[in-house]
Amino acid sequence: MDIPVGVEVTCNTQVCGHSTYLVINPIDEQVTHLVVAENAFPHVERLVPIGYVIESTPTSIRLRCTPPEFAEMDNFLEADYIQDDKVEAGLPYEGPYVIWPYSAYDAVPMPLVHEHIPAGEVVIRRGSQVRATDGDVGKVDEFLVNPTNNCISHLVMRKGHLWGARDVTIPVSEIEEIDGVVHLKLDKEAIARLPAISVRRKWK
Repeated sequence: MDIPVGVEVTCNTQVCGHSTYLVINPIDEQVTHLVVAENAFPHVERLVPIGYVIESTPTSIRLRCTPPEFAEMDNFLEADYIQDDKVEAGLPYEGPYVIWPYSAYDAVPMPLVHEHIPAGEVVIRRGSQVRATDGDVGKVDEFLVNPTNNCISHLVMRKGHLWGARDVTIPVSEIEEIDGVVHLKLDKEAIARLPAISVRRKWK
């Protein structure tokens, strides 16, 4: 089944939104969820398990649920709200103010929006900055998966790094911390000495 992005999505016969993203398991390359933005403002994006898709065409997708059931599905994006009483005192002026993510207006708290990530898990995105103990070295471009256990074994930097055209493969065991940036236990000299790993790609 081909599942298009940017097309109309219906629940039974009622239009409920349009598709915005596909969520894919990188191990088996199967689509696990469809992200659908509601038609009504503020166009909340919902995670729809792929099992709810019963039909798709190049211009539409039909779901196996009612509009109320669709409205109860998990949000793709979550928001936390911070009130203005969290702002530290000592601002150099008086009156209403807006300083992200705080607001002086109690009725209009400022949202902090983040993706829905399961508890106990972290996210490494393609394009995430990679930082050695002595400075930035590049960005994550790919992941190597061990076919014997389906676990990520290495991060791959293919371009935009300090060592030119060659692939730089970094074992995940050398990751110290992930906080949006991938912090390594290695310095630049140690990374330069890492052995080359043969990479078999399905796409060029």
